[in-house]
Amino acid sequence: MAMDIELAKCECCGLKEDCTQDYISEVKEKFDGKWLCGLCSEAVRDEVNRGKKSSGVEEAVKAHMSFCRKYKSNPATRVADGMRQMLRRRSGDTSSSSNTSAKKYSRSASTSQVGDDSYFSYY
Repeated sequence: MAMDIELAKCECCGLKEDCTQDYISEVKEKFDGKWLCGLCSEAVRDEVNRGKKSSGVEEAVKAHMSFCRKYKSNPATRVADGMRQMLRRRSGDTSSSSNTSAKKYSRSASTSQVGDDSYFSYY
């Protein structure tokens, strides 16, 4: 039984993911007909759970969309940067001399950013 996979694009941050059509429909049902990536859907859920707005999911989605537009930086980029830093620390870059780590990782941040055209695949 083959599952149809399609590319879904987050309507907040623009991140693209390969998803089954069932999953896409499921997400859209929860978020006012919009497809949100995992990161943005968590942010919207947090907003709803805080319950400051009585209007619920629809308002929370709108608020998060404008937040993403305002900062124009893809949240996935910030997550990727955080993961990269964590992995560097785990890979034994625990030298007390900050000088060596500066030389070791002198690459510019732009070489390892998640661009708008990239996407993550989940199977």
